[in-house]
Amino acid sequence: MLAVGPNGVGKTNLLESLHVGTQGFSPRTRADTEMIRFGETEARVGVEGRRDSVPLSIDVKLEAGVGKRATINGAPLRGEIATLVFTPDRLAVVKGAPAVRRAYFDRAVARLTPARAQLSADYGAAVAQRNASLRRVALGLSSRDALAPWTERVAELGTELVTARREVLELLGPPFVERAGELGLSDAELRYDGAPPTSAALEDRLERDLERGSTGIGPHLDDVVISAGGRELRSFGSQGEQRLTVLALLLGEAELLADRRGTPPLLLLDDVLSELDPARRRILAARVANSGQALVTATDPAMLPVDPDQLVEVSDGTAR
Repeated sequence: MLAVGPNGVGKTNLLESLHVGTQGFSPRTRADTEMIRFGETEARVGVEGRRDSVPLSIDVKLEAGVGKRATINGAPLRGEIATLVFTPDRLAVVKGAPAVRRAYFDRAVARLTPARAQLSADYGAAVAQRNASLRRVALGLSSRDALAPWTERVAELGTELVTARREVLELLGPPFVERAGELGLSDAELRYDGAPPTSAALEDRLERDLERGSTGIGPHLDDVVISAGGRELRSFGSQGEQRLTVLALLLGEAELLADRRGTPPLLLLDDVLSELDPARRRILAARVANSGQALVTATDPAMLPVDPDQLVEVSDGTAR
């Protein structure tokens, strides 16, 4: 599907609503109240579809002061549908701080290995508890013995999280490299920069952690190095190369998800064509055409070098 219209008429809102309707949250904000129209007290997204022969009915309702209710066929929505999104601000995955990359690849861990979906949050909670315990010990309100269980828990969950990230990078690496090469990025590479935290290593730096009141090693401080042609793209990649890198990551993961789940993910590509040359537009269009359902937004139909299965014109917040 190609959604076209001038800037500011609601194309991105349409794309965002599909993400909210399939994932239960927005790709641009975690504050649910920001998705409610000014002057209103609630918002709703409804999606009807099918997976093979099974009908799907999704309902997401947001109410100010009440919270969010997201259901699929009447049951809680819990990641049953995989959706991958490209928006211009996704370039931060490459050029942003390590925390952005950690969050991105932790979401990839959750999508590709659902049994580990909670691992990053569990590790973060353990680090928060250890940090709180460090501050209590530093203030003389607790003993060091009380800190030991949290040190062990951080080491245990941290090792599991590093293992999960590395395994996902090993899975994602080959299709990412292939898609990156197809788009003109030679010798692309994903490399994990960090090591599993051990109890011994945490104990060795205990005095520094007590002084700072925070845990100074672990996967909450690690990074994923993304490079091409021997250059780290965060520092030495052009904006065009960074855009192609994010597309290669998305297309590579889409292939993995289709193989592992048996159903391709929904692709949401917002303003992805505007900074691609004609040759790369053709490559992207051909790849997306073989990747299941996709919504692409653009200001002009001519920007897509193939005929879309469906053309939607967006004007003043209405899609026709």
